[in-house]
Amino acid sequence: MSDDRADDKRSGAARSAKFPLRLESMVRAPKTLVACDLSERAPAVGLGLDSADVRRRMVERLRLANPHDARVLQAVADVPRHLFVDAALVTQAYEDTSLPIGHGQTISKPSVVARMLDVLMQGVNARRAGHLGRVLEIGTGCGYQAAILCSLGRQVVSIERIRGLYDKASANLASLRLPQLRLVYGDGMLGHAPNAPYDSIIAAACGAEVPICWLDQLSVGGRLIAPVVGSGKRQTLVVVDRTEAGYQRTEHEAVQFVPLKSGSI
Repeated sequence: MSDDRADDKRSGAARSAKFPLRLESMVRAPKTLVACDLSERAPAVGLGLDSADVRRRMVERLRLANPHDARVLQAVADVPRHLFVDAALVTQAYEDTSLPIGHGQTISKPSVVARMLDVLMQGVNARRAGHLGRVLEIGTGCGYQAAILCSLGRQVVSIERIRGLYDKASANLASLRLPQLRLVYGDGMLGHAPNAPYDSIIAAACGAEVPICWLDQLSVGGRLIAPVVGSGKRQTLVVVDRTEAGYQRTEHEAVQFVPLKSGSI
């Protein structure tokens, strides 16, 4: 492992890259962040449910319930969800349900993941490129959604504030060997400025509003999707598109996510 300063404050089109294992500091963040190259990790041991047929049946249920972008469904079909679920809950891995992953957090329902990625794929830059480009994920959790994002984006930066989940995601993702994925341990409310701007930003936790720094790190033509608490403590999916003239905000359906919190623990 080597210690150096991050020098990748690049803009423009996203690209696939293999990131070296290193330490880096987040802009305005008081704590050190760790970036991990997952392609160098040892393969993980499977849990015995690694069947493409099982995943296809789950995806078929999603397709029948709601229309989805075919690329999103294929990405969901490609990722073995059982690798991201605790052993005691593995029999529920391919049900459309959220499951606890420890530390008071959950893995999202496959239908919610697919819905949010569908909406992201409709952003201006994503429509033009045919992919999500450079992606920022707020809240890595167990790593499941990050793995799916790697099939849809050119480069994925995923940030997690809970060290135990950061370590869990690193272990869960090791066997998939995703060189375009960078995991970062730190405060997700600050985003991750060194790799900005992002064509797509997705949050897996619900806050009172979309943080300004996320908007600042969104590229022109980019799209952000995040759950936000509205009146009556009702959570809704909020979409923000950045244009040359500013930001356009739209609200979608009701959802239920864990709270968005600041700091890293």
